Amino acid sequence: MFRNILVSVDGSDHAQRALEEAIDIARAGNGRITILTAVCQPPAWAATAIGANAATVTALDLEREAVGIMKLAVARVPDDVPVTTIVSRRPIRSALACAVKSGDHDLLVMGSRGRRALAASLLGSVSHYALNHSPIPVLIVHADRSYALREESSAERSTRERPVQGDGGPAIAPA
Repeated sequence: MFRNILVSVDGSDHAQRALEEAIDIARAGNGRITILTAVCQPPAWAATAIGANAATVTALDLEREAVGIMKLAVARVPDDVPVTTIVSRRPIRSALACAVKSGDHDLLVMGSRGRRALAASLLGSVSHYALNHSPIPVLIVHADRSYALREESSAERSTRERPVQGDGGPAIAPA
């Protein structure tokens, strides 16, 4: 049984799904959850003279965004599941490594976009990094398309799926 679960969130659909899985595991084993999110780093151009003023605003905005993501994640955790939060200013890879090393976690749960090997190698995959470097078990959760659709409001869904009429041909529904 996993009793002390670390879950990484970033506001994405797959991270939301990972949080739900972590909650289910914690409830089944009478465990607790530690939610980790990292403040995104300002882009490299922000360190240039041209971007210096924008960098201050950007860094503050990124921190507010991370805190907002954390608040939304905590709000999803039921009252019967104990929760601890970590908002890190480190890059996500080192934040995860530090949390795993310093905490008494049994399991790391995180979402993955499901990029193919080439895209992951070029863009970097945090879940791939965790799988290869974590001393504790790692559960990778993918959010499928049906999950993303369920999370949308019915109004958004009906607008997006409304058929578009062509030039007298059959109706075309956006993919």
